Amino acid sequence: MSDRLTPTLIALIGEDGLIALAEAFGGRRLYVPEKLDPDHAITRAIGEERAAKLNRLYSFAYIRVPIARELRAVHYRKRGLSNGEIATKLGIVEPSVDKIFARMAKPPVKGSAQLSLDI
Repeated sequence: MSDRLTPTLIALIGEDGLIALAEAFGGRRLYVPEKLDPDHAITRAIGEERAAKLNRLYSFAYIRVPIARELRAVHYRKRGLSNGEIATKLGIVEPSVDKIFARMAKPPVKGSAQLSLDI
């Protein structure tokens, strides 16, 4: 199961890095080449610094990129997305999003991570 890689990837590239990686490659077997140029798909998805970290640990290897649905659902909810919008981003139906949040002891409050902007 690719979710076994989730804690390692979070420690390596952070939650935001894993979310970006999952959005770009989630559910796929991904080859990490010896060198990641700035125009490589992995670098474009997660940025040069995170790509370099990933490359140091996994170069010449295939990784199964987690879909990270629960992590992404929480991330999207904190940014104010509705369950319908979250379902679309995760490629699932809206009742499945309800189930993800129902299983949590403390589901995130909608918009809890939004930044206030002084205009």
